[in-house]
Amino acid sequence: MARDKAQVKPNSIIQGDCVEILSGLRSPVADLIFADPPFNIGYKYDVYQDRRKYDDYYAWTQSWMAACVKKALKPRGSMWVAIGDEYAAEVKTIGDRLGLHLRNWIIWHYTFGQATKRKFARSHAHLFYWTRDAKEFAFNDMAVRIPSARQTTYADRRANPAGKMPDDVWSFSRVCGTFNERVDWHPCQMPEKVLERIVKVSSDPRQLVLDPFSGSGTTCSVAARLGRKYIGIDLSADYVANSRQRIADTLAGKRAKTDIAENPESLRHLRKVGGGGTGKRRGHTPKPQPSVKTSENPAAEPVMPLFPARQAGA
Repeated sequence: MARDKAQVKPNSIIQGDCVEILSGLRSPVADLIFADPPFNIGYKYDVYQDRRKYDDYYAWTQSWMAACVKKALKPRGSMWVAIGDEYAAEVKTIGDRLGLHLRNWIIWHYTFGQATKRKFARSHAHLFYWTRDAKEFAFNDMAVRIPSARQTTYADRRANPAGKMPDDVWSFSRVCGTFNERVDWHPCQMPEKVLERIVKVSSDPRQLVLDPFSGSGTTCSVAARLGRKYIGIDLSADYVANSRQRIADTLAGKRAKTDIAENPESLRHLRKVGGGGTGKRRGHTPKPQPSVKTSENPAAEPVMPLFPARQAGA
């Protein structure tokens, strides 16, 4: 049964199945969709079983992505999907087949990785960024620029005072138990700073942000705080109720944030700023140091010569 847009009201969290709800829309509602689906790695949610066979999970992923793109996303809208290594390739392929235009395949380096003994510790997730149209879409670069190395390190007078666009590797910590924004009623929570960057760059104030797997309510909380309308969908009645309260507390100023950005506000006053600063003269190349450490644990490594001695006959 088709749903009128009035039944899927802005600024609401809806309990239900996102495929069923979005498939019933009569017309698109979302300027921005951010989806952080279950990764199919065995997380313990309260009503969803995060352990499906490959074919079942793939078919389900096709279903919810199709519902988002074909039914919910506006012609000039953007769609972001967060996913782990196990299904990153599949999600990318599905997005391409749905006719989306890939703008970036971003790596979120979350710095607080998993402990491992027989392989390198995983400390990243994938963020796919698509647009519905190849040329017409929101992209507010000035809202997300960060200081460049010319400003923070080199005191280079050529630095753009507006900073630079972030690279396609983002460094934000996962939400740890000690963080102010951590909730105790959901097992998997995105950092507000990650969503803040996405919402700022891919939507304008008063536009609508949709999260089909609302979970802990991070997307909707950030959208509301930044002056966007929002719609969240989740299977869990408890998650829906708690998310609504989280949003209300956020708007009332009752929730403290944790500054885990690439450019923490608390440290900005300590950094050098370019644009006529006291850096070295243009064209000056400092002399190389005689040696350099080469590992993440320099104290445990021998000192390697920067310029090895020339061998006889070389």
